[in-house]
Amino acid sequence: MKRWLMVVPLAMFLLVAVFLYRGLYLDPAELPSAMIGKPFPAFSLPTVQGDKTLTQADLLGKPALVNVWGTWCISCRVEHPVLNKLAEKGVVIYGINYKDDNAAALKWLAEFHNPYQLDIRDEDGNLGLNLGVYGAPETFFIDAKGVIRDKYVGVIDEVVWREQLAAKYQALVDEAKP
Repeated sequence: MKRWLMVVPLAMFLLVAVFLYRGLYLDPAELPSAMIGKPFPAFSLPTVQGDKTLTQADLLGKPALVNVWGTWCISCRVEHPVLNKLAEKGVVIYGINYKDDNAAALKWLAEFHNPYQLDIRDEDGNLGLNLGVYGAPETFFIDAKGVIRDKYVGVIDEVVWREQLAAKYQALVDEAKP
């Protein structure tokens, strides 16, 4: 009986060691999203400019990137020039200004330009919560029907766009063609 008592701690240690060892090879940038394959969550929020209320119906009709950003987000400042270039090339981008001061967001967009065809103000973070947002920047890919097809966590720079994301966006555009 005493031998079994000595083996139990060793077995538990080995089990924990296997889980920890496996964790060394996981990519921390790959945060799974339960929203993939589901419709964009229902919302009714004002624009950053405040002159209109937007709903999920406003996101329908064409594939788009939905970029979660904030003026408090240092990484968003790095990403923003790339989003401007993508918008100039015709990539449809909607923005969600997440847990931010609206006056700061207006100043940001005036100073750094606005790549967003729609700019949703999510001051209390409820839309972000419904999307499962961990922070900013995060970017969702939606199809023309408003279904979330993919998610990217982190800064979209030119290399990330070219090597990882452009083909995904183009596939959604091609799928939407009649």
